Amino acid sequence: MAGTPSPTTVSTKLHRIATVAKEASGRVLTTLAHHIDVPFLLEAYRRTRKDGAVGVDGQTAAVYAEHLEENLTSLLQRFKSGSYHAPPVRRAYIPKVGSPKGRPIGVPTFEDKVLQRAVAMVLEAVYEEDFLDCSYGFRPKRSPHQALDAIWHTFMNMRGGWIIKIDIQQCFDTVDHQHLRSFLDQRIRDGVIRRTIDKWLKAGVLEDGRMMHPEAGTPQGSGISPLLMNVFMHHVLDLWVEQMVQPHCEGRVALYRFADDALIVCASERDAHRIHATLPKRCAKYGLTLHPDKTRVIHFTRPLYPQEARRLLQQEGKSETFEFLGFTHYWGRSQKGYWVVKRKTAASRFTRSLKRIAEWCREHRHYPVAWQHEQLVPKLRGHFAYYAITGNLRTVQAFRVAVAQVWRKWLNRRSQRRGMTWERFARALQRYPLPVVRVVRSSAVT
Repeated sequence: MAGTPSPTTVSTKLHRIATVAKEASGRVLTTLAHHIDVPFLLEAYRRTRKDGAVGVDGQTAAVYAEHLEENLTSLLQRFKSGSYHAPPVRRAYIPKVGSPKGRPIGVPTFEDKVLQRAVAMVLEAVYEEDFLDCSYGFRPKRSPHQALDAIWHTFMNMRGGWIIKIDIQQCFDTVDHQHLRSFLDQRIRDGVIRRTIDKWLKAGVLEDGRMMHPEAGTPQGSGISPLLMNVFMHHVLDLWVEQMVQPHCEGRVALYRFADDALIVCASERDAHRIHATLPKRCAKYGLTLHPDKTRVIHFTRPLYPQEARRLLQQEGKSETFEFLGFTHYWGRSQKGYWVVKRKTAASRFTRSLKRIAEWCREHRHYPVAWQHEQLVPKLRGHFAYYAITGNLRTVQAFRVAVAQVWRKWLNRRSQRRGMTWERFARALQRYPLPVVRVVRSSAVT
């Protein structure tokens, strides 16, 4: 393709946008769309996943790439002139614990994904100068493991505390459009970009041949949704805790948020209960609803000496555990005998991951064993890459054993003869070994 840019060229543009945003901190930016040109769209195309599900038009990335330069030029012209039509997203569902139907996601068309990626790149350069350190979800150079490590260090320094576990019901589906627009108004008023965002918000959802136009929400699965969610929660929760909550608390208060999942850690029980009582009103003000049972105050304090521990158990109850970002956090002894915060795969995540692999093995049991092995290995490596952290090795090894068992189970049901005995399966594993578990995410736990 003629005029193909290097990633450095686009990164220079993004750096320029970030510099302007930093220098104009707290001020409204009105001219941003001019940074998006065909080379910029090409970089957005490069960053867009090519093997994702297709949208309502059925167009694949491969078909779009056949006339890439023409398609991107046309897309740019429609975007800048305001004639771009945002197609509806296709509703699909992914498995979710406790939900028979699953978690709803929206699948945009491929062209929509490219444009959303381009706009998200521009807005990200701006908002990365505004977002607070407490936010970890869907941000460059930030990850769930960084959030987990930050939480670990906080608890170790505080020797425990009180946690407000925040659970917002259907957060992505209930984002209030009017409030979102008002938040964007405080920073972004570029007409081209804001007009396009409005089109995405109003595009509608196509499910089972029926068109719906929700008055709230930003569909999970679209490239722009995570950033819009971060903007929304930045104003609803992050700034509120920093500016309105922390200055009025008697002890240390820290917020950790990953998209719509959040924890507020308090050194004082009194602070924790006061914040917990105020949270529903704060969220309701912006159209959000807290889950009445899952949003609660958790006592998470390390065990004391035996005599004090017995008194604590009798008077206040023992320290609880809590789940966050797929891990159960609990107090345990280190190798040196000290009390430390440990983490293991949450039981719900363990079960869900194993169930997905079991269903996959059942659906593909008649495929060649070599092909099945080729597909299973990256699934396991992906699980290990996330969960194989210090202190969780035993649980991850148990997951590996469970995967081997379900694989053998469905290989044994390839025919009525059921010839995959354990001895034969052991020989198969020698030829097609599953990955070995190694700690890939270390921490200060020793």
